[in-house]
Amino acid sequence: MSAEPSSKPQPVRPALFLGHRGTRIYAPENTFEAFDIALEHGCDGFEFDVRRTADGNAAVCHDAHFHHLKVDQHTLDHLRVLHPLPTLGEVLERYGNRAYINIELKDAGLEAETIRLLDEFPAERVLVTSFLPEVISDLASLRGSRDVPLGFICRNLKLLDAWRTLPISHAIINHAIFSKTLQRELQAAGKQLFVWTINDAAEVERFRELSVDGIISDDTKLSRSVSAAKAQAVPIVD
Repeated sequence: MSAEPSSKPQPVRPALFLGHRGTRIYAPENTFEAFDIALEHGCDGFEFDVRRTADGNAAVCHDAHFHHLKVDQHTLDHLRVLHPLPTLGEVLERYGNRAYINIELKDAGLEAETIRLLDEFPAERVLVTSFLPEVISDLASLRGSRDVPLGFICRNLKLLDAWRTLPISHAIINHAIFSKTLQRELQAAGKQLFVWTINDAAEVERFRELSVDGIISDDTKLSRSVSAAKAQAVPIVD
C-alpha cells in the first residue's frame, strides 16, 4: 500500500521587500521622507546609496553630483547649504532598530567609516553592498569578527561570476539577468538572492513565488502584496 501524501504544511520563507532609495515614486529618493514612506507602506526596510564627501563624511546620495556639485569635491556642510543631505550615521541612528538597512557604497574609501558607524549605531538588520569587488573585500577585512553581512550587486552577466570568490552572504542581482540556475547555485553555496528593481505587481508575485530572498522596488506600495503573503505564510519551526 502506498503511503498517503503528507498533509504537513510546507515551509514558507516570504521575501523581504525593500524600497529602492527609500522610494523613487512617492518622495524624493534617498531622503528621510522617502525612508519614512517606505516603512509606512509596509516595506521591511529600504536600500540607499552612500558617497564620500571631500571631508570624509558618508553622505546619502546616488549620483556623483549633488545639485550640480561633485560630492567628493565638496564638504558635507557645503553640500547641505544647497539642500538637506542625510548621512549614513543619521540613517542608522534613526532607523537601525526598526528597519532592514541595505547600504550601498558607491565609492571606495568609505569602508572604515562604514564599519565605525555600524559600531557607533548598531543596526538590528543590516546589509552592506557594492558593485565594487575591492570595496567588498576591504569591508570583509575591516569587519573582523563583527556580524556585518556583505553583498555583491551585479547587472552584467560578464561580471556575475565574481560572486563565487567574494566574501559575501548575499547577491543582489538585476532582474534581467536572473535565472533559476543562478538561484540554485547561490542556494547551494548558502547565499541569499535579492532582485532589483521590480516595479510591476505581476513581477513581484512571480519573484515571490520563485522564493527569492529579497525584492527591491521603487514602488513601495507593492510591498502590500508581499505583506499579505507573509500574513498567510506557514512559519518555519527549526
